[in-house]
Amino acid sequence: MQPAVSVIMPYYNAAESLKASIGSILNQDYDDYELILVDNNSDDESYDIASQYSKSSKKIRLIKELKKGMVFALNAGIENSAGKYIAFSDINTISDVSRLGLQYEFLERNPDVDLNSCCVKFDGNELNEPQLFEYIQWNNRLISHDDIFLNQFIEPPVIHSSLMLKRKLIDKYGKYRIGCFQHEYELILRFLNNSVKMYKLTNSLVELNDSINKLSEISNNYSEHAFYEIKSYYLYKWLKRNNRFFPKIVVWGAGRDSRQRFSFLQDLGISPKFFIDQWANPPRNVIEYKQLSTAGKNFIVSYVKNREARGTIREFLVNLRYTEGKDFICVT
Repeated sequence: MQPAVSVIMPYYNAAESLKASIGSILNQDYDDYELILVDNNSDDESYDIASQYSKSSKKIRLIKELKKGMVFALNAGIENSAGKYIAFSDINTISDVSRLGLQYEFLERNPDVDLNSCCVKFDGNELNEPQLFEYIQWNNRLISHDDIFLNQFIEPPVIHSSLMLKRKLIDKYGKYRIGCFQHEYELILRFLNNSVKMYKLTNSLVELNDSINKLSEISNNYSEHAFYEIKSYYLYKWLKRNNRFFPKIVVWGAGRDSRQRFSFLQDLGISPKFFIDQWANPPRNVIEYKQLSTAGKNFIVSYVKNREARGTIREFLVNLRYTEGKDFICVT
């Protein structure tokens, strides 16, 4: 019988953590699922461990993907899955016993939502991984579709190993794309670009630890240039639909890093009306932020990366009657 949910778990040399991750799925209080384990050329004991589990449970299907890399492993899992819904887990993830059931029930009760996520707990050392800890805290505050939509160009607004989505999204918009960018992030940007509605449960149903994702470790073709290029591509599409002054924007951030990130948009035909910074610099077309007029005359793209500063800028713009999504957007 076809399962309602297919859980895809790719792995590479994960002998130390694989048992716990598999066990957390097998212990679910929801029963109508299959677990697809995708071995990506492991040369430790991982395959033997996965094989033992697959022999002991009819819910598990074990496949091998010979092409190294997360994209190939995930796409192989999707191609071999049968569920109406597709969920993801990985070797750093422990799923709460109620995770699959709650996410499945939510999607069944809310047919207008196509992708569901949940809040995440961090089981690592906050002092050793401060950036990851801060990212998870930020991510857990993005609950509604509007929250996710307005923050999509800062960092990935949902955490991949917490996703459950309708199979029809993959059928309609395609699987993971190969490139030197974050494939999970590109998929979310692609979905949002196509008006896919997302929602995040406030329950913390996934626990992440701070171990290294061994499968990502062998995908060493990541390029910062490709990352900003793909993000700017989707930002360009977003601005074309949402910026009434298109292709003109005002850029908040006149330093080297902000200008470099903006240059990807400029290559696509977006032109800067002027730049905003802490101090004016007329020869470089920079005004002081205090000179900014009230809303209605410009659309601002803020490239300020610091989280605290970004919050201050948001507050400043709202006080000038700017509306996020209508008059400005924050990116990094």
